[in-house]
Parts: sequence; C-alpha cells; structure tokens
Amino acid sequence: MLNLFDLSLRFKGFPMKLAEANFKETLSISEEDYLPWIIKKRTAIVEYHLKNNLSYKKFVGEKNGSTWESLPIMTKKEFQKPLVERLSDGFSINYVYVNKTSGSSGDPFIFAKDNYCHALTWSNIIHRFGWFGIDFNSSLQARFYGIPLDFIGNTKERIKDFLSHRYRFTIFDLSDNVLENVLIKFQKKKFDYINGYTSSIVLFAKFLQKKNIILKTICPTLKCCIVTSEMLFEDDKQLLEKQFGVPVINEYGASELDLIAFQNPNGEWQVNSETLFVEILDDENNPLPYGKEGRIVITSLYNKAHPFIRYDIGDVGILDEKSTFKKPLLKKLIGRTNDVAVLPSGKKAPGLTFYYVTKSIIEDDGNVKEFVIKQTKIDTFEIEYVSVIELTQNQIQSIEKAITTYLESGLHFSFKRKEKLERSKSGKLKQFVSLLK
Repeated sequence: MLNLFDLSLRFKGFPMKLAEANFKETLSISEEDYLPWIIKKRTAIVEYHLKNNLSYKKFVGEKNGSTWESLPIMTKKEFQKPLVERLSDGFSINYVYVNKTSGSSGDPFIFAKDNYCHALTWSNIIHRFGWFGIDFNSSLQARFYGIPLDFIGNTKERIKDFLSHRYRFTIFDLSDNVLENVLIKFQKKKFDYINGYTSSIVLFAKFLQKKNIILKTICPTLKCCIVTSEMLFEDDKQLLEKQFGVPVINEYGASELDLIAFQNPNGEWQVNSETLFVEILDDENNPLPYGKEGRIVITSLYNKAHPFIRYDIGDVGILDEKSTFKKPLLKKLIGRTNDVAVLPSGKKAPGLTFYYVTKSIIEDDGNVKEFVIKQTKIDTFEIEYVSVIELTQNQIQSIEKAITTYLESGLHFSFKRKEKLERSKSGKLKQFVSLLK
C-alpha cells in the first residue's frame, strides 16, 4: 500500500524523518534526566524568542525572564493583532504552517508553527494513536467533524480526507434520518476507528441506543473511538462504550499547540511532555502541586516561528498526584463543554458548528476580540461581541448568510456590541450557549 499520508506531510515541507527520529530520542530520556532536559528546552525557547521575536520581547519588557516564574503569562489577548507582527525574525507567512483556532473559548486568532515544530506535532499524534493500533496510512477513520461548505474549502478538506484515509460525516445536521444514513455507511465500510467532536458522537450513540444497536456488531473492524474538542463526561463515556462496543479514548488538544493529553492503554490521561511543558497555576500565577485545581498554562518547547510561552489556554484542570516530569497525568479537565442547538425543523447541531461561522467573523486585523452566540428561542440567536469598531451591515449580513448556510433558513439574529463578555467561574468564555429548557 502506498503511504499517502506520510508522503503528503513530506510534500508539504514538514521534515518528518528528522522529527520522528528526535521524538524517539526524547522518549528514551530517563525519568531522572527528564527535569534537566525540560529546563534546558524551555530556557532555550525563551532565549530564542527574546532574541528573535520583537513582539515577545516587548511583551516580556523589563521582567526580562530572569527566572521562569518571572515570565509573564500569555493569553489569547496577546494574539489579537496581525500574524505578521507576531512572527519571529527569519520566518514569513509563506514558509510556516498557518491556521486558525476554533474560537471555542470565544477568542479566535490566527497562529503559525514552523515546519519542524509541526512535524513534531504529527510525530506525537502518530505515536499516541499507535498505542491503539491506528496507522494513518491504512486505518480507515469515521470522522465526525465539520467541513467548510464553500467549494474551495470543501475541496481542500476532501483531499485531506483522501490522503489521511478517512470518511467524513457532516455534523451540521444530526437528525434521525441523517443518522440512519450514517448507520448504513458503518454497515458498508470497514472503519477501524471513530474520531471527532464529543457531542456529535454522543448524539450518534443515543441514536444507536434508541434502535438497540451495538455498532461493533454491524462494523466488526471497529477498534476504538477517539473523542476530542469537548468535555467527555463519565456517563457519556459509558454510553459510547456500550453502544459502540469498543474502547473510548479521551483526547485533549489545542490546534495552536499540539495534543495536550491522550488517554493511554492503561486508562490514564497522559500529558504530552515531549513537545510541551504543562503547568497548573493559581490566580496569582504561582505553580500548584499535583492534585490541586488551577489554570492550565502551556509552553510550546519547539515553536520558533511564534511564541507560546506560559500560555494560558483558558481551561482549568488538575494534574494527578501520581504525575512525574516525564509522565504527567491529567486527573481532571474542567470546562470545554458545548451545548447542542435544536432548530425549528427538528435538526440538531452541536455548538461547535459555530466554529465554521467563526471563520466568517475572523479577519486578520484583530477587530473582533471576543464573541458568544446564545440561542434564546428555538428560532432566535443573540450574538454578543467585543470589537475595536462596530460590525458593518455587510459583515452582519455575511454572518447571517453563513449561519443560514450551515444550519437552516428562517432563523432570527440580533447583534450586540459589548465592552466585555460574561465569563464562567472558571474564567472560560463559552462560545455557544443554549438558553432553551
């Protein structure tokens, strides 16, 4: 079999052989040597950006990073300016990996990774999926993700799906008649694993429960289900394992960083210590001991194109008391839940559908700082946003058009520009909230 997935990464300029060799070398570092290795790597990335990144140097200012704890905490607010102003010397937009965050926290922004850093991200993903016998070149994925509906965006994603050996199910409509067709695909195709948004996959499991069907019985090749992007509650995990008949693996990641934590074969939520340094901090930015709840703050150890140093990702969590520097374990993640939108037609769409609407709002000039979408009635949505200048009528019309395209017509919208948006107790800003009972 032609290894299309590997070839596609190399064709894009990602130095996979070098990254894979260096990733394996990191895995071989002993427990006793791991803390000195982490200190060396995090010191090196700070020194690099202080020397080569004017934006980061200005951000650190007089604090100058004399100690690790004296480095200021980065938040998404620091990235609300054009990407070109945030790139390190020697990097240009045309020669780095560029993408947009989902905006699931309400603070969308465009980011960059240098090609070696992104190759390490893929080395990490390949390694962890391999724990469960998944090979991206040959294992067929049932993908429950969104997809752009415009021709160019849609075509790009379909090509990626082909190269990555995956079949994508739309998540914009998860009504019973659509899920019936999903079920038929599972009967016909030899899927090895399911991967996608938690809420979408849970809706499919509830559909199977209603029909009293165990998915493994009609798709015997199925090995596991990997859920991501949203909180997986214990009762939902039990439902998924019962209705699918395979292990359910919990993934926690951020597109601007890497996989952050991935459930290992022993059922532990193992934190990525190979390419990231993860801290749990209190409200005064002091490191907390294992077992204590606090803000998740992450440093990308390899991204030279764009600094993510002591970056507050906007989540709250707890590292397990059994954690070590080489093998940190995430005991609990708090937040990252998304409601489901129920529409007048009966269509159900997960809150992350609005990830794709976000693309209509984002511009690389940093105008829209934050936004939330609230469903106040079955056909009515309220969009609250914080921006430098008010959205124009044309921008509002384009957002309404995008929501109509992804969901359905006949919906009503109101737009409210605000000074600040209401946050949860954990400090998280939830992008989509359903106020329906």
